[in-house]
Amino acid sequence: MNEVWIFAEQKDGKLRGVSHELATEGRRLADSLETGLAAVCLGHNVQGVDQLVALGVDRVYLLEDPVLADHNEDVYTTCLVDLVRQHSPQVLLAGATTLGRSFIPRVAARLETGLAANCTGLEIDPQTRSLLQTRPCYGGTLMATVVCPEKRPQVATVRPHVFKKGPSDASRQGEIVRVDFDSSSVTSSTRLIDVIEDMGEKVKLEEADIIVCGGRGLGSPKNFDMLSELAEILGAALGSSRPPVDDGWVPYAYQVGQTGKTVSPKVYFACGISGAPQHLAGMQTSDIVVAINEDPKAPIFDIATYGIVGDLFKIVPLLTARLRQANA
Repeated sequence: MNEVWIFAEQKDGKLRGVSHELATEGRRLADSLETGLAAVCLGHNVQGVDQLVALGVDRVYLLEDPVLADHNEDVYTTCLVDLVRQHSPQVLLAGATTLGRSFIPRVAARLETGLAANCTGLEIDPQTRSLLQTRPCYGGTLMATVVCPEKRPQVATVRPHVFKKGPSDASRQGEIVRVDFDSSSVTSSTRLIDVIEDMGEKVKLEEADIIVCGGRGLGSPKNFDMLSELAEILGAALGSSRPPVDDGWVPYAYQVGQTGKTVSPKVYFACGISGAPQHLAGMQTSDIVVAINEDPKAPIFDIATYGIVGDLFKIVPLLTARLRQANA
């Protein structure tokens, strides 16, 4: 059928944000190839599948069963491989999430095709009609463009928040195809025993509307407590650039950038961050960027919506106190 396909990931029956982002980007690629866009969704009692149609998907292949409620990689791999073999899409995209990173490589291996992982850019070559898949390499110091000229489908995992979710059109028509799932025909070498939620993060970095992020300008790990206070007042997530993570000040889970997490909040506070290209690549799609730095020539000011040149150790506590007073 030569369609563009996306894997629409869900969690607890709700579509994840990356599924909406892929629907928008998949529509753009499908239009470039003058073909259709389809989504595959695996789960149980999944809500909001019609949102994919509103974002540009022509057809949704929906497999629902209690067995599919949990992200069993063996089962998911078998289901997706079977569908791809039946319909032969030319492009298959998925989010570079924990699930996507773990089972999409298995899908590519079973299909004996290539895989470009953790992509930050996708384009169609107008001459060859091949998918140009751009991804960071060598720790984010270089960007590589990967092409799979012979094998199909062309498979890529895409960083969440790299692409923006487009506008929805509720009047758009599409097809929901419910695919029969026979659990007895699928075997798995793993068994889910329990799910333990990470309680360390009050607000998840990837899902936060507001992020307070600190860099090497903080000087020491204890000064992240100052940012934590500001984040708590704002109901924000706490983030970090790469240097504090490399120095062991904060865990890797806090890192924003090419080698960390890509975020796209409504408001992003960059405190003591110079603005290296690797960091900007992970947060430059933020709606509003507030930069606080003593160096007026810091690159972060080039993309900042509001720039404050000054001592962050005076500005951040003052801002925290003013917000606490306003919330009293």
